Amino acid sequence: MAAKGGKGIYIAALVLFLGGVGYLVASGVTKDSVYFLNVGEALATDAAELRQARLFGHVAAEGIELLQPGPGVSFVLLDKENPAKTMRVSYRGAVPDTFKAGAEVIIEGGLDKAGGVFQASTLITKCPSKYQKQNRS
Repeated sequence: MAAKGGKGIYIAALVLFLGGVGYLVASGVTKDSVYFLNVGEALATDAAELRQARLFGHVAAEGIELLQPGPGVSFVLLDKENPAKTMRVSYRGAVPDTFKAGAEVIIEGGLDKAGGVFQASTLITKCPSKYQKQNRS
């Protein structure tokens, strides 16, 4: 009789474990998932699907404007592979010190359908190469 009781505990533990893993998978793949796109992919995507997205690219040399009032910046994001594909971005918040023309950035937010401007809630710049380890031969 004791052997059957021990099996039951293992089966219950397995069911709970699989249920937990199933929940994590289901909650990670929801309709509110954030897409990670380059500018060209974002331009080819329906605007309704860009209500929550993460984009990456380079900051264009022209069109950088500080937002007034308060902290923030408006700029043009260039596609990494095809710089002819661009998207206007507006970001309200503290601008990273490494933000400048040519910087590689990742932004998260959504597309304003009316104005066609990507409203970023997060702006992250990639660290400049001077911080990367160099090969010394």
